[in-house]
Amino acid sequence: MKDSIPSLLRAAVPFVFVAAIAAAATPVRADAATPALPQMGFNNWNSTHCRDEFDEAMIRGIADKFIGLGLRDAGYRYVNIDDCWANWQRDKDGHLQPNPKRFPGGIKALAEYIHQHGLKFGLYSSAGVSTCEPLQENRGFPGGLGHEKDDAATFASWDVDYLKYDNCNNQKVDAHQRYTAMAEALRGSGRTIFFSMCEWGENKPWLWAGKPPVGAGSWRTTGDISDNYASMLKIFKENVVLDRYASPGHWNDPDMLEVGNGGMTDLEYRSHFSLWSIMAAPLLIGTDLRTIKPDALQILLNKEVIAVDQDPLGVQGHQVRDTGGIHVIVKPLKDGSRAVAVFNETDAAHDVTVTASELGLKAGQSYNVRDLWAHAQTKGDGSIKTELAAHATVMYRIGRR
Repeated sequence: MKDSIPSLLRAAVPFVFVAAIAAAATPVRADAATPALPQMGFNNWNSTHCRDEFDEAMIRGIADKFIGLGLRDAGYRYVNIDDCWANWQRDKDGHLQPNPKRFPGGIKALAEYIHQHGLKFGLYSSAGVSTCEPLQENRGFPGGLGHEKDDAATFASWDVDYLKYDNCNNQKVDAHQRYTAMAEALRGSGRTIFFSMCEWGENKPWLWAGKPPVGAGSWRTTGDISDNYASMLKIFKENVVLDRYASPGHWNDPDMLEVGNGGMTDLEYRSHFSLWSIMAAPLLIGTDLRTIKPDALQILLNKEVIAVDQDPLGVQGHQVRDTGGIHVIVKPLKDGSRAVAVFNETDAAHDVTVTASELGLKAGQSYNVRDLWAHAQTKGDGSIKTELAAHATVMYRIGRR
C-alpha cells in the first residue's frame, strides 16, 4: 500500500524466442521457499481492507469456499490475510500477537484449519516500524523493521507459508537492507515461507529482488491497484515492459486481482484476468468469495487462461505491439505453442489484424488456433483477425497441427 511511485522503466526490448530466453542472463535458482510457478490464491485486502468484517470467521469461510467453488481444483492454493490482523502492540517479550477480537483462536489454529483444507496460509507485515494502516494517532500495527529474526521465528511457529512484506513507515532505511534482513530471517526460521515483497517498485526491485541475498519469490512493480479500469490499465502498462526480469520462481507482481469487486464491467475484468495471466503474474483473488457472483467466478475459473499463467516454461509474455491503443502480447509455452493476448485499451471498437510473423510464427504453415475464452478451436495460418470491443481482450493458444 502506498501513495505514489516514480515512473517505471518503459524501454522496449526485442522479442525473443524460447531458445534466446534460455540463453539470456542466467536466472537465480529458486530456493526451497519459492515455487517455480506464479502463486495463486486469495487475499482479503481489496474486498475488506481493515473493516470489522475482516476476522477469523471470515477467513475460515473463505477456506471453505475454496473447496465448494472449485478454486482449489483450479490451482488456487494460498489463503492470505493482510494488514490489521495484529494486536496494536507487541507482547512484553517483544513478540507479535494477533488481535484478540478479530482472531480469538490465534493464528496457529487458523493456519491449521486452512492446512486441513489442503491449502496454504499467508500473513502480512511491513518492512518498517509499523504497517500501512494507521490505528491511532497515525501509528500503525507493529512492523518488522528491527524485529526480523524474532518475527520470522514467530511466523514459523504459527506454520505460516507465505509472507507479504510491505514498505510503509520504513524510516528511509535502504530497501535492499530491509528486505535482505527479512529474507535471511525467513531462510533461518526452519520453515519454508514464500517471500512476497511489496516494495511498490520504488527502488526497481526487478533488478535485485530475485537475486541473492534476497531471492524473493515475487516483488511488486507498481503502486496499489484500485477497482477501476484506469487503475488496471496504468498498472498493466507499467508491468508489461518488465518481462525480461521475470524467471521461474521469481515474478513481477502488478498487485492483486479486482475481479468481482464491482468497479469494472465483466468485459474489463476478463481483460484484467487475461493480461495478468499472460504476464505470468501472481493470481491472488481480491473479492469476497462468500458473495462472489457467477460471472466473476467463471472468469477466475477459466482453466485454459490459468494454464497460460501457470505454464512451466516460466516466461512472462512480451509485448510485440503497442500502437493506437492496441496491445499484442506473446508468451512462449513449454509445448512449443504460443499464447497471444490482443487488448484494446481504447473507448471504441477496432478491427485488428495480427500477422503470423508478428507473433514469431513461420509463414505458410498450418496452425491450431484455440480461443481461450470461447473455448473453440479453428485451423489457420497463425494470423489473427478480430473485432475488439472497447476495453476488450481476446486470448489464443496457437500451435502447429
